[in-house]
Amino acid sequence: MFKEITKIPVLSFYSGGGFLDMGFEQAGFEIVWSNEFDDIFAKLHAAGITSWRKSNGNDIKAEIFNTKSITEISSEQIISEAFPNGKPEHFGMIGGPPCQDFTLNGNLQGFNGERGKLTVVYFDKILELKPTFFVMENVTGLMKRKETKEYLQKLLKRVEKEYYVDHEKLNSLNHGVPQHRERVFFVGIRKDCLSKKAILQTPFGKWFPFPVNEKYHNAATKYNWGKQVPFGKSLKKPENVPFELCVESCLVPKQKLNRIPNANEIFTLYKPLNDLEQIEEGETSRPSFKRLHRFRYSPTACYGNNEVHLHPYIHRRLSVREALRIQGVPDTYILPVELPLSKKFKMIGNGVPVPLAKAIAIGLYNFIVKNKVILVE
Repeated sequence: MFKEITKIPVLSFYSGGGFLDMGFEQAGFEIVWSNEFDDIFAKLHAAGITSWRKSNGNDIKAEIFNTKSITEISSEQIISEAFPNGKPEHFGMIGGPPCQDFTLNGNLQGFNGERGKLTVVYFDKILELKPTFFVMENVTGLMKRKETKEYLQKLLKRVEKEYYVDHEKLNSLNHGVPQHRERVFFVGIRKDCLSKKAILQTPFGKWFPFPVNEKYHNAATKYNWGKQVPFGKSLKKPENVPFELCVESCLVPKQKLNRIPNANEIFTLYKPLNDLEQIEEGETSRPSFKRLHRFRYSPTACYGNNEVHLHPYIHRRLSVREALRIQGVPDTYILPVELPLSKKFKMIGNGVPVPLAKAIAIGLYNFIVKNKVILVE
């Protein structure tokens, strides 16, 4: 017999700013342990999640439970930190291992890279900890290159001895986020917790209900998006385009920059207007200094290094608050002013858009309840 529980405990790996955690908390899971190696990211996480929780009537202060490299933390230590009263019958694991070694714009070192190896570590932790379920998020490049895909398949074969595993490529734009961000999600359920009948009854070998909870199906091709135009031109929104999928919905008016938390945190734009005004609104195929379009979605948020996103019609870069909004993070998530601006943008760009995280989490929660993986009150 399964023991009834009200909140499903979850271990969060490579937690970053906690955007994936936020989605899972909203869906009825409880983050009982988290890990983030970057000390500044850990401080940003604690401040942002704590302020967000407080706005929702939750006074539980957020913290990163362990800031060591995951390669230095034993599974026994994780269990003792997460479950001081003993390992429960059911719990989950979520995480998005660093993806720079797999992204097509990165160094393409794959599983041989230092960051790529952390994906292997994540799978190792699954087999050691034996959670009831797990979720892993990563860039689609993980599935595109032949050598990387073949190695991934070898890793999955190990995991599939004990878990049913499904995966799908999802786009945050389809979930109400004004950003074209494609990522692959893996979902696994331990075989002794799920009826084989539930797996066999599903078509095409896909047992998990992907895509989950889409608000706008095929959004990138469905609407008459704004066209590239000269910088500074007046525009009207195309009639059929949902406003929440437009960058304009995330922009902070000049008169409110000092009234909304993190809205006036903006990197100085050193290039003169004369040079940058030649970049048209919506010219986002450039390697850097992409100018967003107010009535179009943002390209993948990947701030830092040479990636610069320009305001559509004002001579400046995006603010921290605008970048957070483009990732679907509510304004109640507030970051400390004194922490480095570069770290804030880097952390934001690394995260899973919150509405997409929530959609995955709700889909998983409903699947768990429907198939009686865990009985929930």
